[in-house]
Amino acid sequence: MATNKYVGVETEYGIAVDGPREVNPVLASSLVVGAYRGAGDRDVRWDHTDEHPMRDARGYETPDAHEPVTDDELGLANTVLTNGARFYVDHAHPEYATPECANARDLVVWDKAGERILEDAARLAATTLPPGHRVLVHKNNTDGKGAAYGTHENYLVPREVPFGRLTRQLQPFFLSRLLYVGAGRLGSEFSGLDVPFQLSQRADFFEVEVGLETTLKRPLMNTRDEPHADPERYRRLHVINGDANLCEVATYLKVGTMLLVLDLIEDEALPEPPAIHRPVQAFHAISHDLTARVTLSTEDGRRVTPLELQWHYYEAAVRYVKEQGRADGHAIDVLERWEAVLTTAEADPRRLAGRVDWATKLELLEQYRERHGLDWDHDRLKMVDLQYHDVRRDKGLYQRLAARGRVERLVSEAEIQAAMATPPTDTRAWFRGECLRRFPDQVVAAGWDSLIFDVGRDALQRVPMMEPGRGTREHVGDLLDRVEDAAALIEALSG
Repeated sequence: MATNKYVGVETEYGIAVDGPREVNPVLASSLVVGAYRGAGDRDVRWDHTDEHPMRDARGYETPDAHEPVTDDELGLANTVLTNGARFYVDHAHPEYATPECANARDLVVWDKAGERILEDAARLAATTLPPGHRVLVHKNNTDGKGAAYGTHENYLVPREVPFGRLTRQLQPFFLSRLLYVGAGRLGSEFSGLDVPFQLSQRADFFEVEVGLETTLKRPLMNTRDEPHADPERYRRLHVINGDANLCEVATYLKVGTMLLVLDLIEDEALPEPPAIHRPVQAFHAISHDLTARVTLSTEDGRRVTPLELQWHYYEAAVRYVKEQGRADGHAIDVLERWEAVLTTAEADPRRLAGRVDWATKLELLEQYRERHGLDWDHDRLKMVDLQYHDVRRDKGLYQRLAARGRVERLVSEAEIQAAMATPPTDTRAWFRGECLRRFPDQVVAAGWDSLIFDVGRDALQRVPMMEPGRGTREHVGDLLDRVEDAAALIEALSG
């Protein structure tokens, strides 16, 4: 039976400063992260020791591989939060990486907590600027001027699952899941494309099928081999082809369906999906079509639609869950919502408004366009498109729809508020977050797979966290309750 899967999502947020003085995005991002850190979380540096971003899953390191330049060397703000997440500056964006989660619903909770953290951080950052400045943060993936930034999903899978099998069996899934993963956008930033509206903000930016890069020559299948866990047991599947989602159902399905499909692949229970001819071009075509019925050529000369591809994976997942006799409530709920979305899309994909972002945004844009008699390329429509992604609950159009009950919610605001400060209890994130909360003056650095303490000895003490399912509240809760400080914790762990 398939191993337990763990997932985290890292999101780069769009940022701009509105006011009398120009503030560049890197400085603005540092102000945002620094302001939130100053509001409560201690300055714990990120531990880059075991990071190898140039290591390739195909079995080699690129010739120009080098040690990563640390945030300290670049002068970029970086912090680890008591909810187990990482909050930092990546390139010219504030980035929030959720703690490790053991199921899709938890991922939604801690991803939503990131939106609230960015909202608070932007407000705090504005107070550090001269009067008249606003810091605007958007959960989107493009600036509309030719630059795209990422939302990356990360899944731990067993090392023994061949990377070639993952690539072959996941590629058609990645192409067709835009139906619920796409955040939607007006037009395209590439000349020669007459696309009034499309499903995905990022699809047009992908150029190759497989590769190591994430910002240039973006691949459908990323090969970075950096597990942040026991490298003998795990590989981290680094998925870079999705959009940043605000709709909770979209995030839930994006992650929940992937967890099921990865189980199918691990247990060799997935019937071979059709191999799509020229998949990068197919990805673009799917994004440009709002019907989910654009036909794609397969390598064996057949034609298939994105909906047919999704039904292939869904039906395999239903058989698998039934044969395994899984009483896993998360899996059953994902299957029910997955089926509901596909069934609705067969009738009319636009009826997915309120559940997935692209359809929700399209409905807003069409209403505004008809009310004011605007062409699709009008600047006022572009403002509506951007305003959909504003994280402020009193300004963002998605946020206002949510407040009015116009989009389907899966988690409560109380859960989200709690997740801003507390970690998931059933992954190693609990140990990371609780140590930061209980021993703030003795944790000097943190990474995904270790914590470093200063307990007054000659050398700093590193506690490895190579197993994502250990370090849970059940596993070490009693121990943490018994010890008075980090020195006692290190002594107990050593003993």
